[in-house]
Amino acid sequence: MDGFSPLPMADEPRERRDAVRNRQTLLASARCLVEQGGVCAVTMDAVAAHAGVGKGTVFRRFESREGLMGALLNQSEEEWQAAVLRGPAPLGPGAPPLERLLAFGQSRIEANLRLADLISAAGGGRSYAAYSFTAIHVRHLLDELDVAGDIALLATALLAPLETVILQQQTEIEQMSTERILNGWTELVRRVIAVRR
Repeated sequence: MDGFSPLPMADEPRERRDAVRNRQTLLASARCLVEQGGVCAVTMDAVAAHAGVGKGTVFRRFESREGLMGALLNQSEEEWQAAVLRGPAPLGPGAPPLERLLAFGQSRIEANLRLADLISAAGGGRSYAAYSFTAIHVRHLLDELDVAGDIALLATALLAPLETVILQQQTEIEQMSTERILNGWTELVRRVIAVRR
């Protein structure tokens, strides 16, 4: 997967430099508010005040709080994708495929639990492009591991337990530890890759 480019997060036209700068300023303000008080601290008024702009500027840029949260989520996703593509091993290139796959699962579990409130505020899920990136990456690693069977469906089976709604069910309702979830996912991976071509 080296050299693979992340899928675009949205089909947006090219922005002017000042528009890009304004967008980055607003997202930085929103991110700062999340870090200080959680997702519930982010309102259009609070972002405008923090960035030193009018509330109308925030609405024109993102249309709604959900749109703002979606943009913030996309930014986090792009950073995570960069770590997968170019970051240090084992999540990034350079490690054997099994190590990369296990690092991927751990990283995705941690990210989805950390970003659960943001994912919910952004409409409950990541974009199709974000899911496609993870699916392509897992398929690539399964191919490298010479796994037999329908790779597309096996990748989906490995990705499903990493979805936020499932992780929240396990951690909040069933009171499972993150360690237990990761151990279970690792066992699932080992069973899938046990069948070679």
